[in-house]
Amino acid sequence: MQPNEMIAPGSVWLVGAGPGDPDLLTRKAEKLIAAAEIIFHDALVGPGILDLAAPGTELVSVGKRSGRHSKAQDTINDLLLAAALGGKRVVRLKGGDPSIFGRSTEELDHLAAQGIAVHICPGITAASAAAASGLASLTLRGLARRLTFVTAHARAGEAIDLDWAALATSDSTLAVYMGRAAAPEIARKLIAAGRAADTPVLIAVNVSLPGERLIRGRLSALSFLTQAISDDDPTLLLIGEATRATAMGKAREGAVVLPA
Repeated sequence: MQPNEMIAPGSVWLVGAGPGDPDLLTRKAEKLIAAAEIIFHDALVGPGILDLAAPGTELVSVGKRSGRHSKAQDTINDLLLAAALGGKRVVRLKGGDPSIFGRSTEELDHLAAQGIAVHICPGITAASAAAASGLASLTLRGLARRLTFVTAHARAGEAIDLDWAALATSDSTLAVYMGRAAAPEIARKLIAAGRAADTPVLIAVNVSLPGERLIRGRLSALSFLTQAISDDDPTLLLIGEATRATAMGKAREGAVVLPA
């Protein structure tokens, strides 16, 4: 199959770009990027990934960073629709996996309502990449039987609306996306709900990219550990016993390790 045969004219693929490293793209994602005539991409999709687009491909940034939205979601929906109605081969490139906090359903529904064919290509999510970089696990026999993904993103002035009692159980790993700004509140509410203050945490900044940083510590220190992280650095929080540093993880070059 030739690359451009993977995408029918007038159809849309929602493609997971993974955590940032082009080598962590799926083979299918790479082929779809090469087949596209127009790519609408998130801010967290790095230039190494966009370089895989064919010469002449139109690249349109629709990214959102730290509350600064370059395009409202309704506008993104309409841009995708217009490109598809124009007969183009369209890729909507999303950081991580399109179905994990990627607002895929809104785009799917909008396009499907107009009869546009839509498909999804999954990607590696940041939690998996962070655990791999930290030589840690997301689950652990006997200690972490559950893995919960949550987002700490909330509208300005609103509290994070989560079931803190459920998230505070000790036999689970908690992956918090977009959690840097809310780190003090997350730690405070988890501890108040019964999570042990010395629960290990792994903070992944710019995971899988050349500027990656891994910061380890305990839940009670989460506010301190995130203070020096820039607003523009994508940050994931992993909380739970499964993330405790192994001897190999502690020795990993570039990691900052505080006793957990």
